[in-house]
Amino acid sequence: MASDRARLGRPLSFLGQLRVRARRLMPFVVTATIMAAGAAFDLHGALASDVTGERTEQGASPWGVATGAEWLDDHRRFNPILAKAGVKWLRAFQEWQTIQPTQGTWNWAPADRLVSDATANGISLLYPLAYLAPWASADGGTRAFPIKDIQYWKDYVGAVVERYRGSVKHWEIWNEFNGSFAVNGSPSAYAELVKEASTAAKRIDPSAKIGVSVANFDVNFLERAIEAGAAGHFDFICVHPYEKLDLLEAGGEIEFMAMASTLRRMLASHNLDSSLPLWISEVGAVATTEPRSEAGQSRLLTKAYILGLASGFDKIFWFEARGPAYHDQADHGLLRADFSPRPSFAALATLIRLLGDHPTYLGWVRADADSLGFVFEGRQGFVLAAWTTSNKTVEATFQSPVLVTRTDGSEVTVDSGKPLSLSSTPLFVSKLPDTIVQQAKKNRDLPILQDVDYSKETTVTISLGETNRGGGLQQINPQTTKVFSDEGSTSRRLDFSAANDEGHYAYFAVSPQFAPWGTRRLQITATVKRLPGSPKAGFSLDYESQRGYVNASYREIPNEADWQELTWTIDDANFVGQWGWNFRINAIASPSEFLIKDVRVKKQP
Repeated sequence: MASDRARLGRPLSFLGQLRVRARRLMPFVVTATIMAAGAAFDLHGALASDVTGERTEQGASPWGVATGAEWLDDHRRFNPILAKAGVKWLRAFQEWQTIQPTQGTWNWAPADRLVSDATANGISLLYPLAYLAPWASADGGTRAFPIKDIQYWKDYVGAVVERYRGSVKHWEIWNEFNGSFAVNGSPSAYAELVKEASTAAKRIDPSAKIGVSVANFDVNFLERAIEAGAAGHFDFICVHPYEKLDLLEAGGEIEFMAMASTLRRMLASHNLDSSLPLWISEVGAVATTEPRSEAGQSRLLTKAYILGLASGFDKIFWFEARGPAYHDQADHGLLRADFSPRPSFAALATLIRLLGDHPTYLGWVRADADSLGFVFEGRQGFVLAAWTTSNKTVEATFQSPVLVTRTDGSEVTVDSGKPLSLSSTPLFVSKLPDTIVQQAKKNRDLPILQDVDYSKETTVTISLGETNRGGGLQQINPQTTKVFSDEGSTSRRLDFSAANDEGHYAYFAVSPQFAPWGTRRLQITATVKRLPGSPKAGFSLDYESQRGYVNASYREIPNEADWQELTWTIDDANFVGQWGWNFRINAIASPSEFLIKDVRVKKQP
């Protein structure tokens, strides 16, 4: 690690107005004097009273929800519920095979119902154009490529755009083409779909907007599609960062917020407009009907919308409206199987009520090292969304009375000098002192949650133990390893007994500030040791490259009593966190477990 660390000037915590006391509590308990506990959500009363009043241009709103195919036909039941909450966008579509079951035969009724019902509820559609019609597919199915004749695709796109040009303006090309929905697909095949769809759609409707789309955060696939011919034929980018969302339960705010800047860097590197709109057209979390699980879903939803808006995404779509119930009634839905609202629905309604259709992000503030707040100009003034990024709670006081709103919509006034408890569950604070707003504006372009400017570092390190310590590098999913104590020091041991072989891996993520998109040459070193008396042990390195995740050579750990350093030098890194991690120690081929003391990443010239 570089000895002379470049430090940022630390912004004042809430401009010094908050008296902060951090204490570790498990679990967090909301103080009764701060907010009412156990408030039931009233589907009608808790919603914004002015949502159905004076309407703004719905297309500018960032609030979206996606629906899957299983419950698509229930749009006539859930659309009015979403509209009443203030949702202005729905991601939904009828498949090609439904609209054109045979060549020359058109069945418009299902799509007509979808479009007309959305319009009647004041909801704009993001309409994916997908999948293949069996008669146009090489294998007679709906997912496998190649397509028999690209003209079939052009005709289909042209017909759909022609029919709905007055109601639908945003067309997403395919759904997760880089995932399981395009067998034998390739970046070049996707580029052809994008190019031909754009040409056909804009010939009919010059105001049509074409979006490219990927599962998770697969920047590599987007870049290869651009290089294969998609460049200049799309107007916005859609991502589905489920893995990034999962990281938020472990303090992954930095990684989530880095997505927008990563995409803009990628666009600029290809001489494309880096200011193109960025959309999260799917993101979600599964919940059962158990209260703790539903509360977790609500927490993640709130953070997803806040962080997405703060980092520069134009629209965010929660997947999904009403979810298909899997085992234990688990699904992604805002609404349960009986259409009763989950806490996540209440959280979305509260967000919309407070922030309005045109939320303006102003900047961020911190109460201490484990808390974070984002300030917006909302529907009726400035709003702070705040939470802690660890299992700590923070008690803060304000110099003037503020209005606190929970995600369930309940409100309470907190008087000057009275403590407000922050936890990992977001709270909204309005009637803010102006000094907090001004501090947020000053912090806007500074890195969040870090006091070191990692862009100026040459090395980042993490030491593993009972409590991992380091900066610019973190272990993801530390539960795949277990703490090992030896002669007063601790390290971590791979846990081969973990389910699904996950204990054969140790996952790591590098600060996006240290290794932003475009960083290629890195040296990764792990300090490791065999367990006393164990047989052979070793591991390889999996890392994100310009070709996606790849595997570097297997190295055996020398049979020595001292700690050993194993190093890999890579020159094709592309650390974007597609699956939530940048590299991992891969011991799937190791005969035995071993110890990991520290890991470091060094930039190479």
